[in-house]
Formats: sequence, structure tokens, C-alpha cells
Amino acid sequence: MKRILVVDDEIGALTLIGIMLERGGFEVLKAKEAEQALALLEHDKPDLIILDVMMPGMDGIELCRVLRERPDTAELPILILSARGDAKSVMSGMDAGASDYLPKPILHHDLVAKVRKMLDLDPVSE
Repeated sequence: MKRILVVDDEIGALTLIGIMLERGGFEVLKAKEAEQALALLEHDKPDLIILDVMMPGMDGIELCRVLRERPDTAELPILILSARGDAKSVMSGMDAGASDYLPKPILHHDLVAKVRKMLDLDPVSE
């Protein structure tokens, strides 16, 4: 079972994204902030990371840069999922090393399909 780390400071969003991914057949690891995510990565290795942009302390763009600099996460697929869908925000995310960038809110099917594609898994027929 593929493991996805979701980093989002909003508990509601963290819970909802977690449920969508679990229903899609993934194991979900959760962190409410960048520091918690980095601590979790010391002992857990997810197959993909989903980041929110707007978080207190280190935001998702900066966290993405940090993850790209670490040997253990440099090659991991990173999906930024943010309420900021403007071109400047998307470019910032992609420049930081994100594999892809999707605007919130997102539908269950779209999220699961994107994650499966990023992990080179066969699409689920629903």
C-alpha cells in the first residue's frame, strides 16, 4: 500500500484529504506544520507528499524547497494543494520543486486520480 504524507495546518482539510486518500486505497500520514512533517520524515518514508501552501511558520513553498535539498526526499513526488490558484502562486510552487500544483477545493476523484498518476499506478475505474 502506497503511503502519502499530507501537510496542512487546517484540521478540516487534513481530515478530508486523509479520508479521500484512504478511500482511494492509500495509507495516510498527517502533519499540521512543516516542523512536524520534517520530524515525521526522520522515521517514515512516504511515497508521495501533499503540501498546503499557507501554513504558520514555514509555508508549503519553503518546505518544498527544504524537501528537495534533502537526499531522502529529493526525488519524491510532491503535490502542492492550495487555495491559492493564481499563476504567481503556481509558478512559485513549481519553482520550489513541486511535481504538480492543484487548486483547492478538490474533488475526491480528481485528487485520487492525480495521486495515482504521480505514482505511476493504474487508474481506478469507478
